[in-house]
Amino acid sequence: MKWKTVLGVFVVVLLYLVCGGLAFRALEQPFESHQKDSITHEKSDFLKKHSCVTPDELEALIQVDAVNAGVSPIGDTSYNSSYWDLGSAFFFAGTVITTIGYGNIAPSTEGGKIFCILYAIFGIPLFGFLLAGVGDQLGTIFVKSILRVEKIFRITQMKIRVVSTILFILAGCIVFVTIPAVIFKHIEGWSTLESLYFVVITLTTIGIGDYVAGMELVTGWIQYKPWYKPLVWFWILVGLAYFAAVLSMIGDWLRVLSKKTKEEVGEIKAHAVEWKANVRAEFRETRRRLSVEIHDKLQRAATIRSMERRPLTQMQSNMYLLSRNLGSNSSAYCQTLVDLKSLIFRFLFT
Repeated sequence: MKWKTVLGVFVVVLLYLVCGGLAFRALEQPFESHQKDSITHEKSDFLKKHSCVTPDELEALIQVDAVNAGVSPIGDTSYNSSYWDLGSAFFFAGTVITTIGYGNIAPSTEGGKIFCILYAIFGIPLFGFLLAGVGDQLGTIFVKSILRVEKIFRITQMKIRVVSTILFILAGCIVFVTIPAVIFKHIEGWSTLESLYFVVITLTTIGIGDYVAGMELVTGWIQYKPWYKPLVWFWILVGLAYFAAVLSMIGDWLRVLSKKTKEEVGEIKAHAVEWKANVRAEFRETRRRLSVEIHDKLQRAATIRSMERRPLTQMQSNMYLLSRNLGSNSSAYCQTLVDLKSLIFRFLFT
């Protein structure tokens, strides 16, 4: 997204916030003024009728309802500041479209609640579009800075990315977390832990609401500048865009790593398939050689056996004829058998 587009969307969002602030002020401030007057008169009448009740006890009794309506019950309520002046209404509209929603104040009238529903439906996508544009520009600036450093120092891409990411995160933590925490500690009178707690809860859009910048507005304990809450909202915008850029950058890197991992896995699979094919080919060749050798040995054995059987059959037939010719000459017959056996033995085993 180009800078001109981002700037145009930012102007539209500012106008949307101003219009929302004016609308919330018009809808809620009359009810708030009525609540102030009503509480002032009721406190005065109650204290007159019940002299045994102290002002502190009365203020503790009505504190919850009054604060939820944006009114401080302490002292003369007609002089207390309002939750629904233009700056506060602008800030409330900003917490609606950023989905932080602290919950410390809320619309009390039916018109304010209906308008808040419609305002959130159209405002949240608009702010998301602006947040994406700002985050994209911050990410582009970061990538260009990395490329310049790579050209200047000629460092490997992985090292410069790791170092740049660490520096980018540290710089963002200093600019958007540490410095605002110090400012809030000074202005709001919070402790260091409370300031850091508010900053982190806000930029992560959790928005618990137990600590809110400008929350002491209705009590009159702290006098805020008119531009204080709009400036806080601008810090929220840039801080959310920064964290969106960091998350986008991490997502891009994870996609690159996953792509490289897929390529490496693909190479490993290709090597595995090739190795498997080679093993199969070698196994087939070995099996073929073994079968040929076994077949040759079997043929040789069969040939040897056939060659051995032929002389024996021939000798047996000769012995039969010889025995018939010898006839009754038993001594000659026995001697002939002995000679034949010795001959056969030498033929087979020598």
